[in-house]
Amino acid sequence: MHRLFVALRPPRAIRSLLAGTMHSIADARWQDDSQLHLTVRYIGEVDRRMAEDIAIELGHVHAGTPAARIAGVGAFDRRGRIDAVWAGVTPHEALSGLHRKVDHALVRLGLPPEGRAYLPHVTLARLPRTADPVEIERWRAAQAGLTSVAFQMEHLILYESTLGHDGARYDTIARWPLG
Repeated sequence: MHRLFVALRPPRAIRSLLAGTMHSIADARWQDDSQLHLTVRYIGEVDRRMAEDIAIELGHVHAGTPAARIAGVGAFDRRGRIDAVWAGVTPHEALSGLHRKVDHALVRLGLPPEGRAYLPHVTLARLPRTADPVEIERWRAAQAGLTSVAFQMEHLILYESTLGHDGARYDTIARWPLG
């Protein structure tokens, strides 16, 4: 089985900016440079044949190169516990449009449509159950004004995620130019 997702990769300068925020939460599993991406659509586990069909179908997605910028930070809360912190990405319209095109392409292959609202972001860290809520809130307050200049993400990328003891490793399966 192949655990797949579709994403955009911010340019090096933006990844460096994000790396500068990665501190001050004890035991956080901060993403390394190779893991920093903006998910367009999570796919999940599929067999090899479906993975090949997905790669072919995504090659037919045509979209402009989204111009974006980093705008603030946030956190994901599951059942009353914050388990990840992220940097927001705007504008939502262009990114949401790309998300819809990718989602429609995957639905044509028989995959279920995305069930969650789309929130463009770059995950910065995964947090353990033991993460101190006070540290998390201090970090969020310190990084609340995080912004960047406008940047472009020029390729749509199909990644495979392999889970290991040290977290996930992301391998590029295919990439297509946007624009």
